[in-house]
Amino acid sequence: MNHPTLLFIPIGIILNLSGAFINSSLKLPLFLDSIGTILAAVTLGPWPGAATGFLSNLIIGIVHTPVSIPFGIVNALIGFTAGYLSRKRGFEDSLTPLITALILALACPVTATPIAVYLFGGVTGGDIDTYVAVLMESGNQIFSSAFLVRIFSNLADKLLSVYMVMFLIRLLPPVWKGNAARKETTYTEIPAETE
Repeated sequence: MNHPTLLFIPIGIILNLSGAFINSSLKLPLFLDSIGTILAAVTLGPWPGAATGFLSNLIIGIVHTPVSIPFGIVNALIGFTAGYLSRKRGFEDSLTPLITALILALACPVTATPIAVYLFGGVTGGDIDTYVAVLMESGNQIFSSAFLVRIFSNLADKLLSVYMVMFLIRLLPPVWKGNAARKETTYTEIPAETE
């Protein structure tokens, strides 16, 4: 880790807090609280990304709603996953963000649904609760309702988040890109056959 990129931890936390408050104000069926986690993760790596995500939820829980604190596990998972993929592939191409978003669109609901259902009865005070209630009214169980809503919400949220980060990374000077810098594919040269 080089010195300038270490700033992405506090910047990431501020971005996450801002996204959470924007989402809360606009009442969107998204989350917007992991853009900073992804930014820190793709530049610094999996563990700093996970720490950024968890700390963000802890702070959101203290200043806004305590419901956010247990979901720090989910935001840490986002950071770890994005950081791992970035370390392996970089984050400047268009494919890595897509792969990241698709993995997170499934991993986040798998992690968040049990938290929402078992700690909060499926109702977390977020704007997706309306959709959970609609699915439950149509005859679905609470777990499947909470899971299905979170899949679609996470897919939209993570696609938006990863591509925002990708475009930001492309604008940064190389010293700020850290692990997100494009990885060059190396090919083993095949020796020419001798006659």
